[in-house]
Amino acid sequence: MDHIRNFCIIAHIDHGKSTLADRLLEYTKTIEVTQGQMLDDMDLEQERGITIKSHAIQMEYEGYRLNLIDTPGHVDFSYEVNRSIAACEGALLVVDATQGIQAQTISNLYMAIDHDLEIIPVINKIDMPAAMPDEVEDEIVDLLGCDRKDIIRASGKTGEGVEEILHAVVERVPAPKGNPDAPLQALIFDSVFNSFRGIIAYFKIENGSIRKGDKVKFFNTGMEYDADEVGILKMDMVPRQEMTTGEVGYIISGIKNAKEVKVGDTITHVANPCKEAIAGFQEVKPMVFAGVYPIDPTDYENLRASLEKLQLNDASLTFQPESSVALGFGFRCGFLGLLHMEIIQERLDREFNMDVITTVPNVSYMVYDKQGGEKEVHNPSGLPDIALIDHIEEPYIKATIITDANYIGSIMKLCLDKRGELIKQEYVSGNRVELYFYIPLGEIVIDFYDKLKSISKGYASFDYHIDSFRPSKLAKLDILLNGEPVDALSTLTHSDNAVTFGRRMCEKLKDLIPRQQFDIAIQAAIGAKIIARETIKCVRKDVTAKCYGGDVSRKRKLLEKQKKGKKRMKQIGNVEVPQKAFLAVLKLD
Repeated sequence: MDHIRNFCIIAHIDHGKSTLADRLLEYTKTIEVTQGQMLDDMDLEQERGITIKSHAIQMEYEGYRLNLIDTPGHVDFSYEVNRSIAACEGALLVVDATQGIQAQTISNLYMAIDHDLEIIPVINKIDMPAAMPDEVEDEIVDLLGCDRKDIIRASGKTGEGVEEILHAVVERVPAPKGNPDAPLQALIFDSVFNSFRGIIAYFKIENGSIRKGDKVKFFNTGMEYDADEVGILKMDMVPRQEMTTGEVGYIISGIKNAKEVKVGDTITHVANPCKEAIAGFQEVKPMVFAGVYPIDPTDYENLRASLEKLQLNDASLTFQPESSVALGFGFRCGFLGLLHMEIIQERLDREFNMDVITTVPNVSYMVYDKQGGEKEVHNPSGLPDIALIDHIEEPYIKATIITDANYIGSIMKLCLDKRGELIKQEYVSGNRVELYFYIPLGEIVIDFYDKLKSISKGYASFDYHIDSFRPSKLAKLDILLNGEPVDALSTLTHSDNAVTFGRRMCEKLKDLIPRQQFDIAIQAAIGAKIIARETIKCVRKDVTAKCYGGDVSRKRKLLEKQKKGKKRMKQIGNVEVPQKAFLAVLKLD
């Protein structure tokens, strides 16, 4: 155990941690020469420069075994980051020399400090022309209170500082603690799906040891399995007969269902189980919900099969069938956040060739009726009758925004317009300010992040975690076309914003819905009350063109005949809502 070091890399998106990880692997001869981003093996990860899945890999350095656990950098995957951090004794805090400390870095750093990890600060990208290593060093010293000599300057591109980093990991990160003779206790920090072997769980042994062929059980789900194969993770999996305390590895036990392997669960022996699970386990709950419908209705079964396959790789995706009058049959999917939703959409398109329509994303609300019952609602159409509702609660987040002091005014206005409340503001260092807000999750779901980036010229960084549910004055806004509600366009919105939102929506739809042979009335309604209306005038033929003079009653007779025809057409005609209209709701501003 004295020769094992378990560490992870924590950083904001795009601060170069995957490139730095490649250099560590090259230096320790774990791989020969990288093709770039060895640990980000999905096309999407490499294109967008983000880590979506955690990865683990073992390196050999001067007689020590170093287990690097790569973590996702985006706020949507913060629970996975938490479990990866729990499996380590040390962390490399990577900060971009051109950008300084960002919101995600601070949030993940606090998580690492809560788990008593040894922090090794690294300034990356020092070879860049725009690098400001001295200013960034000041920020790190202010944040961590460490000595300047503890900060390592490195470059993932040129490989500078890599040897120093490895040396610091061996010197500063403590060896894992634990009792090899105690009952087995191993923390699952990730799982992947292999089409031949089933679900492979990655774990770190806290106490005890595990041998090939042992009967094991997962503590929180209570399921029992045989350990068909255990081993360590190099670039490929390397089977072992036995693994002991402090080691990081994988277990294959023929599990077919991703829902049975929960990140954060504890593995123990059936014969001699541990007394309690490793603390910190929680069920991952989706926070953002949206309807996903096939563009071609005959693709419904293919879409179901595609979602099931995606769920094997990503247990945090949830879906259930639903139908909509406007869009036919589809699924109501739950995502961890907006980036997660975007990634799933992109993967459906790339890996399964599925063209889908996604409805407006919304969050889950708790609805309390007058009898004292409560119900979780993910879809505005699932709301009970307004007369039966006592009150509705919506989820609030605690948001951290780090920005340049010049943009404080416009960022505060943006957050307050989104019904946010300022908790506090602190100067991080020099000109950098950290703002804390409580904001309803429903307000940031649509376009908050884009607006924040544009008003701060790309400088502000944003991080959030769910805080609590609070009572709120919400109203269900319906859009009616010729008196028929279009369920895919209905939204839950705050009563104060409902009228302006309804008005803007009607104006937008007037531009997008093509003209028909009859008038189309577009109305926004709350319950039975119409709050906004626009009319799309019909396409008309000039039936009086052939009357050149004569009595006016001849013209009137022709117009009356046309009017009757239009009325009959209105009764049998239906209005097609184009795909663009569903997307327009997202970009109302």
